[in-house]
Amino acid sequence: GLRSSATWSLDGIGCPRVGENVFLAPSSSVVGDVTVGSKSSVWYNCVLRGDVNEIRIGEESNIQDGTVIHVARNNSKGLALPTLIGNQVTVGHMAILHACTLEDLSFVGMGATVMDGAVVKKG
Repeated sequence: GLRSSATWSLDGIGCPRVGENVFLAPSSSVVGDVTVGSKSSVWYNCVLRGDVNEIRIGEESNIQDGTVIHVARNNSKGLALPTLIGNQVTVGHMAILHACTLEDLSFVGMGATVMDGAVVKKG
């Protein structure tokens, strides 16, 4: 099905976990330690690569076309840097999210770059 064509496991890392009623566009790539919550959507040509850390997307969130989401193993203090996206978050087209946190109900505009350790607050 379409879901399996968009998800890829990584040896030693695991495979994506996808909730109920999720839309994964067939041209999206969801790879490794990635969780997508129920009723969320990942649109065309998005890349979500959970290779050296985890990506978590909550429920009813919208990752729009061409967005790239990645992680970092840790920062200079040794703290893990996953990418955590809350519930009802909108990420605009062609955004880059790297090892950051987007709180519930937050918004990232088209073409924005959000880097390591940054937090986009609720609302």
